[in-house]
Amino acid sequence: MKKYIFYTSIAILLLSACTNNSANPNSGAQTGAALGAVTGSVIGYNSGHHRGTNAVVGGLLGAAVGAGVGSAVDSNNPPPQNNGGWQ
Repeated sequence: MKKYIFYTSIAILLLSACTNNSANPNSGAQTGAALGAVTGSVIGYNSGHHRGTNAVVGGLLGAAVGAGVGSAVDSNNPPPQNNGGWQ
């Protein structure tokens, strides 16, 4: 049961890193890097025997992949449009 909860929480973190509809169209890389680092650290810590080293390496790899995916999302987002209204 613990593994099921662990893998479910990792999947939720990974999927939430890929969805970004915030007001700032250029924050996908930052969000992806942060959530990728956390997810990579958790996965790295829970795998293998050298827990600290695996957590650091997993965090660095997760941040790199998350930033890459977030950057791709940012480049596909349309630029914000000024439709008037209150400024």
